[in-house]
Amino acid sequence: MSAVFHRAIVREGGRVRVEPRPTPRPVSGEILIAPQTAGLCGTDLQMLRGLRGDPAPVIGHEGSALVAAVGPGVDPGLAPGTRVVVNPTHPGDPSFLLGHHVDGLLQERTLIPASAVAAGLVTPLPEPLAPDDLAALLEPLATVRYAYSVLETEDVRTLLVFGDGTVGHLAVRAAGRMLPPGVRTVHVHHTDAGRAWSAACAHRADVLLTAADGPKALRAAVGDGPVAVVLATPRDATLRCLETALRALPGDLVVDLLGGLPADAASPALPGVRLAAVRAANCGGLPAVPHVERAVTDAGTPVRLFGHRGVAGRHLREAAAELTAAPERYRDLVTHVAGLDEAARIMRHLVIHRDRTWQGRRLIKLAVRVAADRAAPTAAPA
Repeated sequence: MSAVFHRAIVREGGRVRVEPRPTPRPVSGEILIAPQTAGLCGTDLQMLRGLRGDPAPVIGHEGSALVAAVGPGVDPGLAPGTRVVVNPTHPGDPSFLLGHHVDGLLQERTLIPASAVAAGLVTPLPEPLAPDDLAALLEPLATVRYAYSVLETEDVRTLLVFGDGTVGHLAVRAAGRMLPPGVRTVHVHHTDAGRAWSAACAHRADVLLTAADGPKALRAAVGDGPVAVVLATPRDATLRCLETALRALPGDLVVDLLGGLPADAASPALPGVRLAAVRAANCGGLPAVPHVERAVTDAGTPVRLFGHRGVAGRHLREAAAELTAAPERYRDLVTHVAGLDEAARIMRHLVIHRDRTWQGRRLIKLAVRVAADRAAPTAAPA
């Protein structure tokens, strides 16, 4: 029998290109999926730029897929043809991190190991999203839903969001539907270009700022009352934005460390607090009641901190339900759509250029139509 291959976007030694890869056959407990739509996110770009040491040559952890084949012992609810979303973070097995430690979704076939299947990380979707490109927002919106499952029980008057990538925009847009009525939103952008893009959108925050506006502008924009801070920031910016919020807003704060953090992250504003440990205390939706750390700043102000690595299956289902119920609220965040070949060109461009534009338009979320180029793997030449 001839070997079977599929197409994949492969990164190797700073190069990004579409290559054939052997298509595995699932054995006991495993599932082979056919990714339909996959998103490119900020951590993917960090890996492409060599800023992270994750080993997987095929990245991509956001999107939806169809079950292509299953090994013996797989639940009948995950039969071939079932539309699914894969939770990329295993709460009990750190060796499984989709698109980071194991090959991800930017390929025509992806093997999900038995440990991830047994942990319930492959979740059926009740209906396809319309359009399918919205599937690129599923996992990032699920992280926002996780954050708001904590914040919805807080007495929050203002939501302050740092970060103008996909998650930052999703946090602003979902606030009006996932938090109690009347919560004001303030969105801090990295650049003037980011703020200008938001200003042109129908669904934007009540107040738009940039990091250059300074603490006085931030304090005036937030006003009085309890404030929730969502740090939807890349790893190299999270600590700086946290300290900005703590210094500018000395009142009642609850902070979500949603963005990445170095393992040794610490701040003189929060003496004795191991920030990475706070973020890692909630992983893959566990514990069921999220851990919230109570701390005191160096100025003597109480602050509550929480974070999360990954989400639970229910957060993914709730994100799918939200995208189905209000697609117009999120549709314009998918600014670019491409097949595998064009996606590889875009990724090569973004490795070199930091302006987040492609073909003259600001890139918020790239949705890769993995299944658009070819419907099935092909046999290799004899």
